[in-house]
Amino acid sequence: IAAYAQHGYGQEALQIFQQMDLEGVMPDDATFISLISACSHAGLVDEGFDCFVTMTGDHGITPKEEHYGCVIDLFGRSGRLGEAEEFIKKMPVQPSAVVWKTLLSACRLHGDVIRASQTAERSLEFEPQNSAMYVVLSNIYAATGNWNAAANVRKLMVDRGVLKEPGCSSIEVNNTVHQFVAGDRSHPETEEIYAELDRLCNQMEEAGYVPDTKMVLHDVEEQQREHLLSYHSEKLAI
Repeated sequence: IAAYAQHGYGQEALQIFQQMDLEGVMPDDATFISLISACSHAGLVDEGFDCFVTMTGDHGITPKEEHYGCVIDLFGRSGRLGEAEEFIKKMPVQPSAVVWKTLLSACRLHGDVIRASQTAERSLEFEPQNSAMYVVLSNIYAATGNWNAAANVRKLMVDRGVLKEPGCSSIEVNNTVHQFVAGDRSHPETEEIYAELDRLCNQMEEAGYVPDTKMVLHDVEEQQREHLLSYHSEKLAI
């Protein structure tokens, strides 16, 4: 079931679960984490929630934080954000920062700025020094072009002394690990790396590739957006 869940085969995961039931194999709490996750990635929202109900009603398994998170992801991934929020409100335990973060990620996925802002505020009550929450909220505002709100979130980070570790990408070559950040020029083979990347970018453009600059969440000109997209850490590492 976990393997099917990892690869998004929701129906197959459900079939295995039904086979377990027929053969009298008792599921445990881990079974349902995988099962609900499989349904989430396959878009089987109602089936996934039925599994949660079955877990508590038929098998008497007390839900853990992971189960609640899976159900919220189940609703959130499919865009049913209102139901995800209602589910949180009805939880018999106090929602943790992880629960609110799951909903926030769904808000980002579907561009629900108002609910994202409310969710971030609740999450920051638990973890006011968690830089990831500020960054996600700032990126949600930036993705909708609300640059003032995005800047205010970044300013709030500074005012509260919240530091963000820069994102990096690593690759191992001949037993040596090479690490890069966006626009990195610290590597001893920087010139060769950038020359090869430029060559590949030119080939892609000749083949018809057009950079999706909407993914660059900075208030800059289009040309600079393309530049930022061309030299992010993953491309440099590869």
